[in-house]
Amino acid sequence: MLEQDDVQSVARLNEAFTSITNELRKAIVGQEKVIEQILIAMFARGHCLLVGVPGLAKTLMIRSLAETLSLKFSRIQFTPDLMPSDITGTEVIQEDKHSGSREFRFLPGPVFANIILADEINRTPPKTQAALLEAMAEHQVTVGGVRHKLDEPFFVLATQNPIEQEGTYPLPEAQLDRFMFNVLVDYPEENEEFEIVRRTTADVEVTLTTSLTGEEILNLQKLVRRVPVADHVTRYAMQFSRLTRKEKGDVPDFVRDYVTWGAGPRASQFLVLGAKARAVLHGRYHATCEDVREVARPVMRHRIMTNFNAEAENVKPDDIVNKLIDLIPEGTGTAHGGKLTSALGS
Repeated sequence: MLEQDDVQSVARLNEAFTSITNELRKAIVGQEKVIEQILIAMFARGHCLLVGVPGLAKTLMIRSLAETLSLKFSRIQFTPDLMPSDITGTEVIQEDKHSGSREFRFLPGPVFANIILADEINRTPPKTQAALLEAMAEHQVTVGGVRHKLDEPFFVLATQNPIEQEGTYPLPEAQLDRFMFNVLVDYPEENEEFEIVRRTTADVEVTLTTSLTGEEILNLQKLVRRVPVADHVTRYAMQFSRLTRKEKGDVPDFVRDYVTWGAGPRASQFLVLGAKARAVLHGRYHATCEDVREVARPVMRHRIMTNFNAEAENVKPDDIVNKLIDLIPEGTGTAHGGKLTSALGS
């Protein structure tokens, strides 16, 4: 159960969510779902991978978010020649002018910020990718055998371009699993594109108002962890992961036909955390199965490895998640009372 102070914090977070969304609308047209998913991940202490073609305002969205949250923003443009020290920082020899003595001094890299935009993360070699992923997992970097803590809150938004894959370094599945959400940034609707063109071709300067401080964000992240979740909601979330593992137990026919490798326990954890964060963002005091369904696609789409059959028939991970949403009933924790049928798998 939430304490009285927590109830007030839920109201504060719901108010901040509305305020942040309204502020971002001054700079960003549309993309409400994308903004909501980014905020859910941030308050759940997760990281996001944004996938979309160039020109969809991914960088502007992230920079504007940092401005509305009064956080330090850093953009890292990933290139094939980028080295780990270009991200984490390096040690240099510094001479004391008075004593003449020399000592090593650590110069922090761009990862020492609150919101990190890792632009086109798949265009840099695995060694440099791993340096960022260590920072994501541990909230620290190790240079010269010395650990340096990163600033809190710490939130990474990495982008990938789904086209022009030649010469890139795709993230391995184990590293993709570090990202809480895989967010698809799609083309705008016609009316939205008209408004984008109208705004960006005029001499208009947008000023954003700060909605939350870093300390408030840290407190609200702790609040999300305290949000209660009923056992049947947790079991409901678990089924999305468990029913993609064809090596374990009874799974639907469409999983056997199209999936090579399913989601691990981290998917179940992020489904529950995402449901908690979404609930409090919308001013509710407990997570529901509806919240789980709303975060299922961004949580699962990069954790389901499809096979050649799926590629041949143009079956995407989202299609599999959609079928699981139709298949798994609320409140039971098992599909069709524990007996899977192939009716939806044909």
